[in-house]
Amino acid sequence: METGNYSLVTDFTLVGLFQYGCMNTLLFVVIAVIFLVAVMGNVTLVYLIRMDPRLHTPMYFLLSQLSIIDMMYISTTVPKMSANFLSDTRTITFLGCEIQAFVFLSLGGAEALLLGFMSYDRYIAICRPLHYPVLMSRKVCCSLVTCAWSSSSVNALVHTLYAFHLPFCGSRLVNHFFCEVPSLLPLVCQDTSQYEHTILMSGLVILLLPFLAILASYVRVLAVVFQMRSGKGQARALSTCSSHLTVASLFYATTLSTYTQPHSLHSPARDKTVAVLYSIVTPLLNPFIYSLRNKEVMGALRRQVG
Repeated sequence: METGNYSLVTDFTLVGLFQYGCMNTLLFVVIAVIFLVAVMGNVTLVYLIRMDPRLHTPMYFLLSQLSIIDMMYISTTVPKMSANFLSDTRTITFLGCEIQAFVFLSLGGAEALLLGFMSYDRYIAICRPLHYPVLMSRKVCCSLVTCAWSSSSVNALVHTLYAFHLPFCGSRLVNHFFCEVPSLLPLVCQDTSQYEHTILMSGLVILLLPFLAILASYVRVLAVVFQMRSGKGQARALSTCSSHLTVASLFYATTLSTYTQPHSLHSPARDKTVAVLYSIVTPLLNPFIYSLRNKEVMGALRRQVG
């Protein structure tokens, strides 16, 4: 009990992504540029979808929600990491670490579910086009987004409250560049094997099930696409689906490797590298993958610029 009370008032220290003091300024500039490009790319995509009536469709509504999540996602980790490059302390308060872990889990879960719902939208549009206005109405789209946000928030709240009430001890040195629940478990003074099973089950539900649903829906979509007589229709459908599948594969492959593996198989260097992919690289690439390969988005951009 004394150890548990002590953990409530002691700050954590983040090791960071790199530990090369002479390169801190350069790393700060690189991370800051990546952050600005990611934010501007997602803001531009949301703006185009909002302003262009031709993009007022369920697919682009879900895509705008994904961009909003990505903006918040990268803003949860990068500003603190960038500040640590120029700081000697690299500490984060217990409450700040708890808030960061909750927000990160909420946004990650929401993105995982939203990517699954986006594949459902493409499945309905290609395989059941006559039912599309009913099955993907404005009300249905809002319900899907609400479901993604609420489910992920509840899951994140449960894990955050439980993890941060465990008795922390030792050096309070978090071998990561942000507060993530798996990276905090080595600091716990008691056996966490049962809780790791809970993390595994949550990862299977929040991450693996949507990914399997995406694969199943695209198997059906590809079967329908290859039966199309119009080459132009095939190219358009494949372009849209391949963009989404690229984003989904990068996100799910990296997050599953973190949240569905036993703690004994984790290594700090590998975990940090994988975390960079789903917390920084994915939000950076998403707007460009969806815009550069999408003629409707590029057309909207040209109309706004022109």
